[in-house]
Amino acid sequence: MGWLFAVALGLYRQSERVLLASLIPIAFGHAAAVFVTIVIVLTAGTFVDMSLLAVGCGLALIAWACWHLLYGHRHRLRIGMTTGMVGLGLWSFIMALLHGAGLMLLPALLPIEKAHAHSHTAVSSSLGTALAAGAIHTAAMLLATGSIAFIVYRWVGLSLLRRAWINFDMLWSAVLAIGGLLLIASAR
Repeated sequence: MGWLFAVALGLYRQSERVLLASLIPIAFGHAAAVFVTIVIVLTAGTFVDMSLLAVGCGLALIAWACWHLLYGHRHRLRIGMTTGMVGLGLWSFIMALLHGAGLMLLPALLPIEKAHAHSHTAVSSSLGTALAAGAIHTAAMLLATGSIAFIVYRWVGLSLLRRAWINFDMLWSAVLAIGGLLLIASAR
């Protein structure tokens, strides 16, 4: 959804430069949320069996998907179009943290964590690998967000979104549920 915010901000300020500049705090906020989630999960992994952690996080993602599907459309946006770049970064951090962006990486990270579990440098090597995965994930998110935002701003416009609205709550709920199922499946 960051692309939609970037497009709206660019259109509101009538500037392509504002649109492109808004991608920077969106990426930093997203990366910070992914980093916080990775550190919490890896720290918890030192105290809890990784299979149990995978099942717990998978169930949490599925529960979050159900809640988001039922009630996600009811939350109000607290940061408006007149926000600055710091507010946009804060919005991105909160949205990525609350919408499970870091947890979505766990199906890819847990097998790596299991492989490093018997090593003497398990935590540091797992953290390095996890941070690299988080950086790749953030770069991919930035590329996708920037591409969609630029295409919508330059050629499509928001008028198409008014006529052919995509239910992002439904789409995100499905992605969260699939991520949760992958986590549970990876626990075996």
